[in-house]
Amino acid sequence: MPLVNTTEMFKKAYEGGYAIGAFNVNNMEIVQGITEAAKEVNAPLILQVSSGARKYANHTYLMKLIEAALAETDLPIAVHLDHGDSFELCKSCIDGGFTSVMIDGSHLPFEENIALTKKVVEYAHDKGVTVEGELGRLAGIEDAVNVSEEDAAFTRPEEVEEFVSRTGVDSLAIAIGTSHGAFKFKGEAQLRFDILEEIQKKLPGFPIVLHGASSVIPEYVDQINKFGGNMPGAKGVPEEMLRKAASMAVCKINIDSDLRLAMTATIRKVFAENPAEFDPRKYLGPAREEIKKLVKHKLINVLGCAGKA
Repeated sequence: MPLVNTTEMFKKAYEGGYAIGAFNVNNMEIVQGITEAAKEVNAPLILQVSSGARKYANHTYLMKLIEAALAETDLPIAVHLDHGDSFELCKSCIDGGFTSVMIDGSHLPFEENIALTKKVVEYAHDKGVTVEGELGRLAGIEDAVNVSEEDAAFTRPEEVEEFVSRTGVDSLAIAIGTSHGAFKFKGEAQLRFDILEEIQKKLPGFPIVLHGASSVIPEYVDQINKFGGNMPGAKGVPEEMLRKAASMAVCKINIDSDLRLAMTATIRKVFAENPAEFDPRKYLGPAREEIKKLVKHKLINVLGCAGKA
């Protein structure tokens, strides 16, 4: 099956009350773990590439890895640029075979965000590529995204209709209390479902996206700390909140930090138990299996998209 854009998968997700998992990829083991999990549960996938991952792994290498995953799984897979910050970056990814891009103009004034997003949409749609825009700003740090709590802002529901109609975007990332990275909340998680409900009323049937939606699974944090890490207070989004969002207007949920934690926790454990280990297959192999286990759990129990490919 060739790569697909997100149009049909979002339509089915909205109507079915589930969300598509958008998993960030950086190397072969992560791609393999994600796609093998999806194949076993027959789930559609979005593989996300940040600008940092693209620089690290090289665009061509990543696309060839994804090409191999297509051949191995025969699943509907979209390749998506995560947090594109310029028209030039989005254009490069579109020209390089991506089927979906995000243009993040959330840091710009409203009119400038519209102008930039519309420019990307016009270029992308001419190539059959879907576009995600963003209104509101999530706090936290992930790759090139670095927003302080003081600069974070919830999405304003009164702006969404105008933004979508004037830009022509295919999906909209919103800020309702999630954040990037592994340190999302100082106390109990408080997602603004009232904002999500208001947006859903203003944009009926329109796919909404949640960024910063890793759950920061405690067993991984504990394992990292046990074997020499230092992550006190790491706390993510409770999975029951993500399930609720997926049953509403949210059709795409981004997961990155949980993948990193699963991989890091497993590698730390291998080295703690076998300090002399030097064969990459002996620590990357178990890490790949842990990512596969994590992704299967997300697809089945959190996103609800197992069996929907």
